[in-house]
Amino acid sequence: MERSSEVPSTLLSYLTMKYLTLALLTTLSLSLRAQDDLMALLGDDAPQQDLAYATFKTTRVVNGQSIENPAPGVLLFIISHHFGTLNTGPYELFGLDQSTIRFGLEYGLNDHLALGFGRSSWEKTYDGFLKLKLLRQQTGKRNIPLSLSWFSSVALNSLKWQDTERENYFSSRLSYVHQLLMARKFSPGLSLQLSPSIIHKNLVPAAIDKNTAFALGIGGRAKLTQRTAFNFEYFYLLPDQYVNSVNNSLSLGFDIETGGHVFQLHFSNSKPMFERGFITETQGKWSRGDIFFGFNITRVFTMRKPEAFRSAD
Repeated sequence: MERSSEVPSTLLSYLTMKYLTLALLTTLSLSLRAQDDLMALLGDDAPQQDLAYATFKTTRVVNGQSIENPAPGVLLFIISHHFGTLNTGPYELFGLDQSTIRFGLEYGLNDHLALGFGRSSWEKTYDGFLKLKLLRQQTGKRNIPLSLSWFSSVALNSLKWQDTERENYFSSRLSYVHQLLMARKFSPGLSLQLSPSIIHKNLVPAAIDKNTAFALGIGGRAKLTQRTAFNFEYFYLLPDQYVNSVNNSLSLGFDIETGGHVFQLHFSNSKPMFERGFITETQGKWSRGDIFFGFNITRVFTMRKPEAFRSAD
């Protein structure tokens, strides 16, 4: 009798717990759904990652490298041109009868690494480089106050040897430049960049010249309108590194964006347009009118679709 009376009691307890649990789960589910609906109305309060974009309009400030890389899968074709100096007067059409030119290609391998190659008429120089993004200016989830990139290049002087009687080495044609590019976009209209630089030449003109030299570059961009900007750039070469007089490179530029092209018009006391050249071989002086008018024209070619567009196909 006792055994048979305990069965209904246990069954009743089981059914009671089952319905109480079901009621609790239903209430919790409705509560969570209401909370989700409320969060959808209020928005997500979690901090978002806000990256700095377009610190500079293209990969050059004026002559020198900017913090920017081509986007992944994008190929840039850059034509850089310097005429002669303005002080040559009307006979040379204020320098327009003369020219120094560089053709360059730059390609974005991914979000961090870009490769480039160019050929200049100055000393018939070939140059290749890589530029690696180390940090990206951002706020929100992570606060990073500036962008950092590392730039390394090698240049090859392909002029014929002046002295064919002595033993000449291929390595003597090579020079190297390394730069740490540090930039900050202070506002939509103002960006500044510092470029500590190391320049190494395997062969220097004089025995007392230093093979390894140091310089500091500073550059900036002031946005004028939606598609135009003013740029400046100055490279200070530390003194007592070369016996022959070398002037610091000062360049002023004006950017015009048209969509697929970026035109950079500029004035500079530097004739060459690659790093070793304008940092360590600038002979012009602004005070004498040794000012070269020139331009960079950048054309963009998309060689590989961005990930978002590929996934949408």
